[in-house]
Amino acid sequence: MSLPRYQVLIGGEWRDAASGAVFETHDPYAGKAWALIPECNDQDVDRAVAAAKDAFERGPWATMTATQRGALLRKLGDLVAANAESLARTEVRDNGKLISEMLGQTRYVPQWYYYFGGLADKVEGGVLPIDKAGVFNFTRWEPLGVVAAIVPWNSPLLLLTWKLAPALAAGNTVVIKPSEFTSASALEFGRLFEQAGFPPGVVNIVTGYGKEVGEPLVTHPDVAKVAFTGGELSGQRVYESAARGLKRVTLELGGKSPNIVFDDAVMEDAVKGAISGIFAATGQTCIAGSRLLVQRSIHNEFVDRLVTFARTAKMGDPADPDTQVGPVTTPPQYRKILDYIAVGRSEGAQVALGGGPADKARFGDGWFIEPTIFTGVNNRMRIAQEEIFGPVLSVIPFEDEEEAIAIANDTAYGLAAGVWTQSIRRALMMSERLRAGTVWVNTYRAVSFMSPFGGYKRSGLGRESGQEAIYEYLQQKSVWISTATEVPNPFVLR
Repeated sequence: MSLPRYQVLIGGEWRDAASGAVFETHDPYAGKAWALIPECNDQDVDRAVAAAKDAFERGPWATMTATQRGALLRKLGDLVAANAESLARTEVRDNGKLISEMLGQTRYVPQWYYYFGGLADKVEGGVLPIDKAGVFNFTRWEPLGVVAAIVPWNSPLLLLTWKLAPALAAGNTVVIKPSEFTSASALEFGRLFEQAGFPPGVVNIVTGYGKEVGEPLVTHPDVAKVAFTGGELSGQRVYESAARGLKRVTLELGGKSPNIVFDDAVMEDAVKGAISGIFAATGQTCIAGSRLLVQRSIHNEFVDRLVTFARTAKMGDPADPDTQVGPVTTPPQYRKILDYIAVGRSEGAQVALGGGPADKARFGDGWFIEPTIFTGVNNRMRIAQEEIFGPVLSVIPFEDEEEAIAIANDTAYGLAAGVWTQSIRRALMMSERLRAGTVWVNTYRAVSFMSPFGGYKRSGLGRESGQEAIYEYLQQKSVWISTATEVPNPFVLR
């Protein structure tokens, strides 16, 4: 049986890659190919960027008011809402995450388009009480131009939306490069732009591999800004390449987030929070609470409860609403996680749960790994310092607040952190001293279109979501108008 064949979106037209080449995209649950994706190259990138540049400079988009742009974004939000289930099922087929998770995301995604659609005409300049006589001075915010949005495989449409909504609200045009592992949902999503009324070329989608598509897109001279979510090393290469062109960059990278449980926490809630932090999304999330710091006085009891709860997690078909742990999305990631489990064993950590591949006879032919819990971990171990991006939890004991803070901050990353306590003093103190872009207290994995998201240290640059995000896609201009009746000395700075 022939596989469905997708096309890419360039200048408002659906077309094959310039070379005509395609590659297979795989169903992580079934472990086999289910669709064909265009294998683009630098020629396709040139066409997409040219279309975006033309739309930015000469198309109808260039003359639209901010209010008109906002209306299109809100229409797009309505269309996503109407197609939420089909988009979610495409994501499940392509990346293996749970239908309950992906449907929750696709139903929530419209809020970003509503929010930034409403914000589009709320960006205001200002009149400055300038210190020079005979001069009127004001500021205005203007779009950057063509934005490259490079999206990972773990939550494709949600993380794309975090870039696309503010970029369009600000008046930019966009070229999207989804992950080669999960391109299908972005291409399905692309069908909604014409329905929403966006002019051709405002949004373009090119698919393929990093070297052939991502790199030419990042280095293209007509791309003004790169918004990237992905791994730390890939982000570093993007940053270095973009710097050569003096491009604006937003990077949302990896994490090794501490989830900290104090002895005054509500233990049942904290156990659920620890499970959510690492086994939800099969641990394939940048905000995974992969380091569980537990106060020594409750360590053994907490670990016992945690292991008992984690054993009940139902693995299987991600399209089944009752499934709680799905497959790993890609074969390379599957091998990487198993390699890290071997590293943990070699470092002397103790396996309290899991520790290997799941039984294919029980869970399907895809890439399943047992939820794994390591105890006896110290923060110097590789499994405590390096991002695994899978269902592998390192449990680290601590004595008091000072030691918890020292361990939590002793990492190259700073994306997120969790704190479980009933003390308001401790909650406030910890939220201040933890070096992370997001701190959750008595909850975990909560995000909103209203709240800025981003990292400290090697977890990235810039912020997504919230009012601040739109300014990542704008540049400020200062305008000086002379009201003087004569020109002053032209040889002296005014």
